[in-house]
Amino acid sequence: MASIQKRGKKYSVVYRVQDENGKSHQKWETFSTQAEAKKRKKEVEYQQELGVLVVPQCKTVKELMKEYIVLYGKEHWGVSNYTKVVSMINNYIIPSIGDQKLTEINTRYLEKFYQTLSKMPGRKNPISGKAKDYVSPSTVRDVHKILRCAFQQAVKWELMEKNPAANATPPKWKKEKRKIWTAETVMYALEVCEDERLKLAISLAFSCSLRMGELLGLTWDCVDISEEAIEEERAFIFINKETMRVEKEAIAELNGKGILLIFPEKSTLNKTVLVLKNPKTESSVRKIFLPTTVANQLVEWKKKQDETKKVLGDAYDDYNLVMTTLLGMPVSDGSIRKSFNKLIEEHNLPKVVFHSLRHTSVTYKLKLNGGDIKAVQGDSGHSQINMVTDVYSHIIDDDRRKNATMFENAFYKKR
Repeated sequence: MASIQKRGKKYSVVYRVQDENGKSHQKWETFSTQAEAKKRKKEVEYQQELGVLVVPQCKTVKELMKEYIVLYGKEHWGVSNYTKVVSMINNYIIPSIGDQKLTEINTRYLEKFYQTLSKMPGRKNPISGKAKDYVSPSTVRDVHKILRCAFQQAVKWELMEKNPAANATPPKWKKEKRKIWTAETVMYALEVCEDERLKLAISLAFSCSLRMGELLGLTWDCVDISEEAIEEERAFIFINKETMRVEKEAIAELNGKGILLIFPEKSTLNKTVLVLKNPKTESSVRKIFLPTTVANQLVEWKKKQDETKKVLGDAYDDYNLVMTTLLGMPVSDGSIRKSFNKLIEEHNLPKVVFHSLRHTSVTYKLKLNGGDIKAVQGDSGHSQINMVTDVYSHIIDDDRRKNATMFENAFYKKR
């Protein structure tokens, strides 16, 4: 059994363990909140009951990272994040500082490591085959975030006295502003686009502020385009899942956590597979109301899709998806991007990525509703409101200029 002891403002989970020599002694794990301590207490007691209690016994960074992945990562990460974090650990952390003893890690050591890391050659992109000259500042910051979280776990497990990454400063990194289309450009693109599937994809991304995976994972049971709904202007889509290509190894390691469906593979030799999974965050689950034009566009698209199903019969793979190939299979994000880039080239449109349509959507929603950030956040599914204000703050420049003009007319000219 385990107990919770309060020490100052901290809460410790106390339980007995056996060391390598079979000697029993107390183990203390310290947490910042009582809720965290209660959760760990339940985990310990459950593992004790099953006889599988694992107590971290790490001396080096490499050993800590392995425990961190097993005890923390498998509990807190989804399949996509699992692959990313494990890759970062294996590519940047273990090769560089894996043999370093935990007792020798301090803030100064980490800052020197970040400087060294930023001068290392970048890794090759597995798709393009190209590599950056050096590890980017954003990658170094991601490494810092992983270490900060891992060392915090080490503190809780009483493997370290304090978190050396808590006060470490990674290299400065300024996120580049994404180029977006104006509303006029979006409307023109829809006018000249002859690819019906791409036209629908553009309309949904623009009007509903969708991520690519959310768009491609949308199913008809989450769409209300009935005549009554459209007439009363309450037609909507409900976002509660997304498609994503993930590592098979990650699915196996996490026992399929968060995976709703694994789509059939073209080749069993692939290391990745396309899946339908739970959304990015809890805030990503949302209801989005449709403009009437987009709702009618969906009505026409469904009619054509239903006709295709009748013609093909059993040859049609029906996963109830809105966006499909001619045979009903899910559409890859690469296919949408390829069609989108072709549209840009053929009509000499400004070069942007498909995800920019989501940014354009949020931009104009903020402008049209007078800056109602909370309403826009509800549509976009951003987990934090500052993500909306930080990313899209540039779009209110026009409105701020109007404020200056209004002050001029209201006060200074009258004076």
